[in-house]
Amino acid sequence: MNTTSFRNLAVAALMVFGLAAEMAVAEEQSQADLAKAAQNPIANMISLPLQNNTNFDFGPREKTQNILNIQPVWPLSVGDNWNLITRTIFPVTSQPALLPGQDRENGLGDISFTGFFSPMDSGKWTWGVGPVVLLPTATDERLGSDKWGLGPSLVALTMPGNWVVGGLISNIWSVGGSGEQDVNAFTFQYFINYNIPDSGGWYLSSAPINSANWEADSGNKWTVPIGGGAGRVFKIGKQPVNMQAQAFYNVEKPEFGADWQLRLQLQFLFPK
Repeated sequence: MNTTSFRNLAVAALMVFGLAAEMAVAEEQSQADLAKAAQNPIANMISLPLQNNTNFDFGPREKTQNILNIQPVWPLSVGDNWNLITRTIFPVTSQPALLPGQDRENGLGDISFTGFFSPMDSGKWTWGVGPVVLLPTATDERLGSDKWGLGPSLVALTMPGNWVVGGLISNIWSVGGSGEQDVNAFTFQYFINYNIPDSGGWYLSSAPINSANWEADSGNKWTVPIGGGAGRVFKIGKQPVNMQAQAFYNVEKPEFGADWQLRLQLQFLFPK
């Protein structure tokens, strides 16, 4: 091989190496952007989260309760400046026996629907506000309230650097239905995510759901968990997915509330 041919081969190899490096950087950046979108509850992206919550030492007999939340998210454009981010939660529940003589009950709980109106360009803070609706769809009286419910919901978050930090707050009041117990339920979920640089999509997360039943007796109103976990955004074939695991300990809970919760989530992502 003469000097000219060797030089041309070396230049070509450097060009291929440089292109591969650029593609790797672009892939890493795309993965980081996708991870942030997956951690944003009002991202303008279709997704299908399958969130499984296992509650340990639940009820007067300290058994295990399991709730699989199927939570499709579907964004819609409203005019030129707004999005409507719809989130529907279908809870598939496995409820342990609460009293002697009862069997475990499996079925669908009450469906909730939330519609967040969010501006397309909101600056450093992304926010959305809208109604949350409770539908009495439970297949058994032990799995739901048999009440229609309605209330407001608000979410706000910011994404500085590798962080995604924000919170979601809502309250639902019963507005009808044949259930004996009225619904007055408060929810506050803060979420703190740190996306680890150059890690292949790994991140650390803490997103406990704090709740209060205002209809309950004093001392049995609040559930306050602490904890967190980790997750990763990657592809199965060409399909982007977000997988995570978190564990929480309830530092405050009703008398028969669960002591611990394990949350496992698989989220299918459909970026535009």
